[in-house]
Amino acid sequence: MYKEVQLTHDHSGHCTNSSHCFSPDDQWIVYDSRNDDGGIMGAGEIAMVNIRSEEITSLYKTENQTAFGPGVGAVSFSPVADRVIFIHGIRNANKEKPYSFTRRTGVAIEVSKPFVPVFMDARTIVPPFIPGALRGGTHAHCWSGDGQWLSFTYNDYLLEQLEKQGKPVRDLRTVGVMVTGHPVIVKDDGSFENNSGSCFSFLLAEVTDHPVPGSDEIEKAFDEGWIGKNGYHKGDGSMQRLAIAFQGNVRDADGAIKTEIFIADIPEDILEAAVAEPAGNDPSRRPRVPRGVKTRRISFTKRGVSPKPRHWLRSTTDGNLVGFLAADDQGLIQLFGISSLDGSIRQLTNNSFSIQGPFNFSPDDKFAAYSGDNAVWITEIDNGRTVRVSERFSDEEKPDGSIVWSNNGSMICYNRRVKAGQHKNDPAGFLQIFLINLSENT
Repeated sequence: MYKEVQLTHDHSGHCTNSSHCFSPDDQWIVYDSRNDDGGIMGAGEIAMVNIRSEEITSLYKTENQTAFGPGVGAVSFSPVADRVIFIHGIRNANKEKPYSFTRRTGVAIEVSKPFVPVFMDARTIVPPFIPGALRGGTHAHCWSGDGQWLSFTYNDYLLEQLEKQGKPVRDLRTVGVMVTGHPVIVKDDGSFENNSGSCFSFLLAEVTDHPVPGSDEIEKAFDEGWIGKNGYHKGDGSMQRLAIAFQGNVRDADGAIKTEIFIADIPEDILEAAVAEPAGNDPSRRPRVPRGVKTRRISFTKRGVSPKPRHWLRSTTDGNLVGFLAADDQGLIQLFGISSLDGSIRQLTNNSFSIQGPFNFSPDDKFAAYSGDNAVWITEIDNGRTVRVSERFSDEEKPDGSIVWSNNGSMICYNRRVKAGQHKNDPAGFLQIFLINLSENT
């Protein structure tokens, strides 16, 4: 057993993200003020806690925060700089126009410049549209290994509005990336609906309203992750430096939805092609995927990837293996790995219980951490050896969300809900941050 340390104690939420919670030097853990995973609309603060002193430093607070937004959440540290990114609702959010999937964007904060927001993805919902600017909402931003790219999932505001009007279009979730250092300027009309961004953004996955049953056509793309710290080796031995693995909903031969795994290979010169791609003026047409992006399906399973618990695909740092959750023959949720190269699959865990939340691989590619049976577990990838590293908690205080590794691989952090008695704000308790130092046994 290992010693669990509670880092936060105050009567408020402290929600950690699914990855990149630790600062590059592993001294701080960043979080948002949600008290449940779906509460971004009402959350107004981004902060970080020191793992030794338990000092809390506020990094950002929304202006004019209400129960309808703007809202902030899902914050993560860059792997190479003292910089964080998080979801930020559109700043004019109110009861009539609340925070939503299509009304959010990515905002960064330099730790040395707290409360100074840097809007990352440009947004414009007024034609003529602009290459590099999006027309909706991004979220679940994930840093590439070099900290120069960010992946995200995306929902289109204009398609959503047309769908609500009964038009024959649908807002289908998809995935995209943004590249830092290539700003996109959007005219500021004072509405907060449109904003410039410090990154150039584009989509990666083609989605279709009515995919052909039994085909590889994608109806929804989501919950992606970068492959490798520096990509993966292709069959000819060359390195594919930029690649994203994502989950895609397809229709099986009977027309039923099934989730499979896809890879989008991004060429080194993609920015040139993306800049040249016409943005168009038609609000009913989805933004195009730039020429040169090559998307392929790598899994062809009977049951598909498990939709619950929700999880993001994660790759080992060498890029060889992409992890995902699926049911085994007994119906238990286990961790599996699929080869980035040839799509071969192997089962990584063989537990007598179902995994209860998202997982992460250790920085040295040797272990996977996750929650199950109301406890924290670590599995050795090569041989499946599994150990429980926390006590088994009650249903009310079990681990909540992802188990996240420190950059040096010696620590893990996670959320648990701690009862707060009859506190007037939340008698059920608050999400607190816990740390386990794996180099220190009890």
